[in-house]
Amino acid sequence: MLKYIIDRPVTVTMILLSIVTLGFVAMSRLPISLIPDVDIPYVTVQISAGDMSARELDESVVKPLRQRLIQTSSLEDIRTESKDGNAVIRLAFTHGVNIDYAYIEVNEKIDRAMSSLPEIERPRVMKASATDIPAFYLNMTLAPDARDSFQEMSRFAREVVAKRIEQLPEVAMVDMTGCVTPEILVVPDEESLKRLGLTIQSFLSLVEAANVSLGNLTIRDGEYHYNVRFRSFASSAEDIANVYFKTGGRILQIRDVARVYERSAPETGGALSDGRKAVVMAVIKQSEAKMADLKSAIEGQMSYFERDYPQIDFILTRDQTQLLEYSINNLFQNIIVAVLLTCVIIFLFMKDFRSLTLVALTIPAALVFSMLVFGLIGLTINIISLSGLILGVGMMVDNSIVLIDNITARWNRGDDLRTAVLEGTKEVMAPMLSSVLTTCAVFIPLVFMSGIAGALFYDQAMAVTVVLLTAYAVTITVIPVYYYLWYRGFSSFRPSRLLGRIAFPAAMRFYESAVSWGLRNRWTAVVILVTSVVVAVVCMIWIPKEKLPPMTYTDALLKVDWNENITYAENMSRMKELESAVDAGTGQITSFVGTQQFVLSHTDDQSLSESSMYFRCEDAAGLSGTKQMIEDWFRSRYPDALMSFEASGNIFDVVFAEKEPSLVARLRPVTSPGFDLEKLDKVLSDIRRVLPECRIDDVPVKTDVLYVADPEKMVLYGVQYSALLNTLTVALDGDKVFNILNGNVSVPVVLGSGVPDMACIMDLTVPGEDGIEVRVSDLVFQTYGQDLKLLVSGEEGDYYPVELDIPARDVRRTMSAIDRAVADNGDFEVSFEGSYFSDIMMTEEMMLILAVAVLLLFLILASQFESLVQPLVILSELLVDIAASLAVMWLVGVSVNLMSLIGLVVICGIVINDSILKIDTINRLRSEGLSVDKAIVEAGHRRVKAILMTSLTTILSVVPFLSRGNMGDDLQYPMSVVIIVGMTVGTLISLYLIPILYSLIYDRRGK
Repeated sequence: MLKYIIDRPVTVTMILLSIVTLGFVAMSRLPISLIPDVDIPYVTVQISAGDMSARELDESVVKPLRQRLIQTSSLEDIRTESKDGNAVIRLAFTHGVNIDYAYIEVNEKIDRAMSSLPEIERPRVMKASATDIPAFYLNMTLAPDARDSFQEMSRFAREVVAKRIEQLPEVAMVDMTGCVTPEILVVPDEESLKRLGLTIQSFLSLVEAANVSLGNLTIRDGEYHYNVRFRSFASSAEDIANVYFKTGGRILQIRDVARVYERSAPETGGALSDGRKAVVMAVIKQSEAKMADLKSAIEGQMSYFERDYPQIDFILTRDQTQLLEYSINNLFQNIIVAVLLTCVIIFLFMKDFRSLTLVALTIPAALVFSMLVFGLIGLTINIISLSGLILGVGMMVDNSIVLIDNITARWNRGDDLRTAVLEGTKEVMAPMLSSVLTTCAVFIPLVFMSGIAGALFYDQAMAVTVVLLTAYAVTITVIPVYYYLWYRGFSSFRPSRLLGRIAFPAAMRFYESAVSWGLRNRWTAVVILVTSVVVAVVCMIWIPKEKLPPMTYTDALLKVDWNENITYAENMSRMKELESAVDAGTGQITSFVGTQQFVLSHTDDQSLSESSMYFRCEDAAGLSGTKQMIEDWFRSRYPDALMSFEASGNIFDVVFAEKEPSLVARLRPVTSPGFDLEKLDKVLSDIRRVLPECRIDDVPVKTDVLYVADPEKMVLYGVQYSALLNTLTVALDGDKVFNILNGNVSVPVVLGSGVPDMACIMDLTVPGEDGIEVRVSDLVFQTYGQDLKLLVSGEEGDYYPVELDIPARDVRRTMSAIDRAVADNGDFEVSFEGSYFSDIMMTEEMMLILAVAVLLLFLILASQFESLVQPLVILSELLVDIAASLAVMWLVGVSVNLMSLIGLVVICGIVINDSILKIDTINRLRSEGLSVDKAIVEAGHRRVKAILMTSLTTILSVVPFLSRGNMGDDLQYPMSVVIIVGMTVGTLISLYLIPILYSLIYDRRGK
């Protein structure tokens, strides 16, 4: 084929332009996202039961549901957490399961269980999805000079702002919290009711009469058919107050015996934005929409809102589009820098503008061609696929350099230009294809990683494979044609006059003397290999291991549990005080105080005494200082409060972030089914004694007020339990009568008495026999009880988690100490979990993948060289490269993590390419009659420039990623360190060690 196309440059150019055009079209249509769109194998069940304690909720609802859900197919783990009023069941599934089917199965099991559960709202089931992460949050606050009330702004946010944003085609939904809702309170006058002989229950019936609903009734009128509706006249507090009733021969209105008024419903949660009360909206993106389009549409709406409603301040926070734009743009900039550095190296070594232009032509052509293939196979542009492109940039030019260098060498050795082009291309096509396949071979096993990581790095493996194959196709078709076209007017290759003077004779003489010394002292090769094995083993044992490298953040989320039974108002006051303390060092603060109204789980299920606070700083140093200031503030003001910091919650954190500390000890009682607080405190004290250096928090407990009825007195006074319960419910404003529809808002009507505190409750009266009023204090007594604030369960049942965030090297020692302390205590048994174990599993899995990759390399090389020995010679350099990379990682503080391990896998594929070409050249020279040593020296002369160029281009292509400071660069940094060290050492090994090993084996065979 090459003989056919070499004389048709116009045809080749037109085909190339067609492919480039289609590539640009595909590039404009490719979705851009932070990470690939993958199923996140988690389903969450949220249970709400406001009138149940944690213990009651766990026993009557959570445990029956857990017993059913534990039978869900493909379930990997289940964890439940119960607290007063709500509970969460988290289900983790094996990766690869269809999460939609799992979601349906979970819903079906809950539906079948509902008949056996108490009368509660149906639990909400949510599947984790990348699209559920809000693109950004919109905070609405009243301007300082605004005259509107916060309740009016809340209604405006629900009925106007949210609706207008949801009308945008790029928006899936708007989730809200912080809204204040109205309610109508009916407070009966007990003296008036007594005079009229009415009980609370009979008065409740009178109020209910104001809400008439006939349901779905129909009537027939001849040949016509009508739906019958009865319009209730109760649509406001005034309407309810005007309801007439008849008692004792008198006609009265509700207003005569009760106060009826509208008020803001008692708040159990709210939001703050920079110290001001706010309504917060989480904007959820449509799955197929582009982030840039969503950002543009929202900014357009924001400009309208700010212009039309100046009394309201609108603030966008936690903008995911900024993270995406910054990370993607930074990666693109690094690709451009890598291409420029690569071109500089090529120009200095090849000493000719035409050769540089040929190589520079293949880079954008192959990249654009790759974008076309991306579109055809369904890949997206994200930080994972772009990292594959980055690796490809350095490797794609290797083939171009080798081909041009080989054609030029044959031309300089006396071949005519046409023969040099045809034969030079034919000569290296097979070795270049072998090097491409070996590189692809090490990426393919990455696809078989378990969990989400395997699905994500499918994009990287495919990106590298696509780039290398498209670059290979462009290289063997375009470069020979243009080389022949551009040089056919020259009798021989002539370098640039300026660069032609640049030579490195001293370096060549040093290379020759070093190879000669190595051939005389072949034992050094064996020493190097043995030393490398020892270094690699020692480094793998001692280097810290984690799932991902440390990320640079400029924002964080603070979780606070005040560890006291404080009111919502006190919680709000403390959070305002905290915001004032940290305001100077932050750019924006949003606090979520108490329970939240979000439909989706954008915040954890917070209780009344819990809060969370998002804050953003200018840089990472500012964030660290703010965190320290917050810790000092809590230590001095509220030392008993429990606080922790988390990542702010972008999609990458949701998928990859460690959601548990390095070690969690699960304590389970062996002598009783429940937890005894005294025994639990004692075992924790025993653990603290054996681990004095570890911080172990006290058991979080809650204090409840218990009203215990005296059954004997209840019978003595003839008081019904229902009457006592009604009296207490009304006193606490907890008896909802019905809802009325006021516009688009459902307003609850509540019967209450406005009792201010606990002391007044004991002074209330309950009707007994013969209408005698009995004081509550005569029927019940008040006491206090303590219980665990949070009840946690797993597959094995209830347990108490002791979380220890310790270095990986201390985990085994810590586990042994806890085992001894728990065994000596005797009341508990212990098991362990934590990120330490998942990190070990990931490392072992990556080692297995590395072994599979090396095996694939061996099979490919054996088929190429028709030998079982030469592949071992080539692969032996991997021992030295991996050992050197691990040693440098240890020295510069890079951990063994997913990215650094991928870097080790990568260098296994690319570092041997130079050795493949060198061994192939030695074999050809030996077949021409040269001795082993002479073939080694001559092959070194022929390949040293190509080896140095390909190595330098690969190294310089990843040098830009040695910078850190954003998510894209932080991810690439460990892999860049490994590749640079591996390629640097690998170049020296290809030049020196491989020839020595080859001579050691084949010179003896020759003898």
